[in-house]
Amino acid sequence: MDTDEPTPSPGVSGGEEDDPSPDDDPRSVLRRYWGHNDFRGIQRQIVDSILDGHDTVGLMPTGGGKSIAFQVPALMLEGTCLVITPLIALMKDQVEHLRARGIRATAVHSGLSREDIVRELDNVVLGSYKFLYLSPERLHTEVFLFKLNYMQISFIAVDEAHCISQWGYDFRPSYLKIKDLRSRLPQTPVLALTATATAQVLEDICQQLHFRDGRVFRMSFARDNIAYRVKTTDDKNGTLIRLLHDHPGTAIVYTRSRGGTRDTALFLQQQGISAFYYHAGLPSTDKEMRQEAWQAGKVRVMVATNAFGMGIDKSDVRLVVHLDPPDSIEAYFQEAGRAGRDGRMGTAVLLVNGRDHKLMQQRIRQTFPKKEVVRNVYEDIGCYYQMAVGDGEGARFDFNLEEFCRRFRYFPLTVVNALAILERAGYMAWQDEEHRTSRIMIIVRREELYNHRAQNPESDRVLTALLRQYTGLFSDYVFIDEKLLAEQCDLSEDNVYHLLVGLGRARIAHYIPRKSVSSITFLSPREDKERIALTPEVYEKRREQYERRIKGMLDYCADGITCRSIRLLRYFDDKGVPCGHCDVCRPDDASNQSSTSIEKELSNILSDRRPHPAAEFTDGRFDTDQVADILQRWAESGRIVLIDGGFCLQSS
Repeated sequence: MDTDEPTPSPGVSGGEEDDPSPDDDPRSVLRRYWGHNDFRGIQRQIVDSILDGHDTVGLMPTGGGKSIAFQVPALMLEGTCLVITPLIALMKDQVEHLRARGIRATAVHSGLSREDIVRELDNVVLGSYKFLYLSPERLHTEVFLFKLNYMQISFIAVDEAHCISQWGYDFRPSYLKIKDLRSRLPQTPVLALTATATAQVLEDICQQLHFRDGRVFRMSFARDNIAYRVKTTDDKNGTLIRLLHDHPGTAIVYTRSRGGTRDTALFLQQQGISAFYYHAGLPSTDKEMRQEAWQAGKVRVMVATNAFGMGIDKSDVRLVVHLDPPDSIEAYFQEAGRAGRDGRMGTAVLLVNGRDHKLMQQRIRQTFPKKEVVRNVYEDIGCYYQMAVGDGEGARFDFNLEEFCRRFRYFPLTVVNALAILERAGYMAWQDEEHRTSRIMIIVRREELYNHRAQNPESDRVLTALLRQYTGLFSDYVFIDEKLLAEQCDLSEDNVYHLLVGLGRARIAHYIPRKSVSSITFLSPREDKERIALTPEVYEKRREQYERRIKGMLDYCADGITCRSIRLLRYFDDKGVPCGHCDVCRPDDASNQSSTSIEKELSNILSDRRPHPAAEFTDGRFDTDQVADILQRWAESGRIVLIDGGFCLQSS
C-alpha cells in the first residue's frame, strides 16, 4: 500500500484563478466560466439542491445541460466533486473541457499506470483538483479506498444513473458498488443524473443510492426541434442515401452489428459521402481519431453501433438514422436525441422492414440463452483457465473471446450474453476491450546503451526523452505514454512507436505496446455448474422486462396514429402536445406519404397514357424512395412501359 506522504505534481496545485465560494451567486459562476447569463431548464434547481446538501435526482434529456448542473455547485463547495461515469472517452472529454476553462480536474481510469493513478489520487488528497472522474469499476480498488479516507469530497455526481437500476435498459452491475460509498461518506450528498428513466427506474435509482430526503427534478423530455419519423422500406441503403441528400449537414447512422458499420460506411464512401465507422472493437487510437475528425467536421457521417454517442459534445447534428430498431424506447430516445442539440431543427428517422419484427423476437432468445447454456459457459470458462472448484475468487485473466468460442464451439453472442447473466448473478464479470497502457524496460547495461545512442541518433532522441521522463527503466517494466514522448521529441506518435519497436529488435529494450484486451474476473469461488443459481430476479424477471421493452419498440414502429413525440413522452410518464413535425402529424409531407396515396396520385398523372419523364415525379411532391419502388414494381408487372424517355401507362 502506498502510504507515503503525497506530493503534488508540477503545475497542479494552485490553479490559475481563485476558486468560487458558497457566498458567490451561482449565476456569476456560470457567467465566469461558461459565459452564459442564466441557467436552462432545471439546472438552477439542481444547483441549489446540492448547495443545500440534499440528495438529488435530475432527469434531463440529451442536450439538457447535465454537466453544468453538477460542475457549478462543485466549484462553489469546499473539496473535490467525485464524478462517476462509465466511459473513459467521456471522462477525458469533460476533463479537457474543464481544464480549457482554467478548472482543475483529473480522471483515473484503466489507461493509466499504477504510478500515475497514485499520483493523481495524492493530488486529490492535497486539494489540487475540484473534480475527480472515476469509472464505477475503480470504486472498490484498494488504492482508491485507502486514499478516499484522506479526501475531502464535496458531493458525488453519478452520471448515466439509470445504469444502477436492474429495470433500466442499460443496467451495469458495476454501478451497484456506488452505494458502498454511502457507508464511507454518510454525510456526503449524491446527485444522480440521467437522460432516460421511467417511474420504475427512478424509484430504483433512489433505493439503490440510499437517498435520504431526496429531491427529484424533472425536465420535460419533449424535444420540439426534432422531427421523429418511422419509414418502411425494403431498400434501407437507398433510403439512407436519399435521406442524406435531403438533410444536409452532420449525421449519425446507427446499426446493430460491427460489420454493418464497416459495410455501410464503405457504401457511403462509394456514393461520394464522407463517412467513418465506429464500434467498441476498434483500437483506442482509431476511435479517438475518428471521433475527433467527425466532431471537427472533417467527416460528415459517423456510422456506428450504440458504443458511439454517450457524452459526445457535438451540437450541430442534423440527422440521426437508425438502420435497425434499438432494443428499447429508452435507447432510441437517447440516440435520436443527439440530433438538434444546438436548438435548430433535426430529424431522427427509424428505418424498418418486414424482417425487423422477426429479428427483434430473435434478440430475446439471443440475449437470454437457456439456463443450461449459461451454466455450460461458466463450466467451460473454469476449464479454460484450469480453475479448480472452490478456488479463484477475485482472480482475473485476459480473455480471448474468439479463441474461447473456437475451442468450445460457441457463437460469440451466446458467450457475451451468458457472461452478462453470470455477472448479474454474482459469479464472474467480463470487461470488454479494456485499454492497457504501453510498457518498456531497458535490458542492457548503461555502457551498452550509451554506445547504441551514439550510433543511432534517431533512437537517441526517444531514449533521451524516456530517461528524462521515467525512472526505474533498468529494473522493471515502466508504463509510458507515446503521445507525451512524441511531443518531447518533436516526432509523430507513429515515428515514436517504430523507434520503440526498433529498440526491441536491437535487444536494447523490451517494449510492450498498448493494446485493448478483454478480461474475466471470478467474483466468487468456482462452483460446480449444477450449483449455479440463476434466480428469477437474475433471469426470468429480467427477460420479461426485456420482452416488454422490445414490445414497446415494436409498438412505436407500428403506430401510425399517435404523434411520435407524444408516444415517446408517454413512455417516460411525461405529457406533450402534437409536435407538428413527425410523419404522423404531417402525413402529407413528401417524406411521410403512404405508398397507397402516392400510387393513387401517380395513376392519376399517368391516366392520359402519354409518356411522363421521371423528373416529373421527383420534383418534391412525392417521396422519391417510394416513387422509385412503385415505378419499378409497375414496370416489372408490365403496368407501365418506357417510351421516348418517359413512363407511360399500358393500355389494358
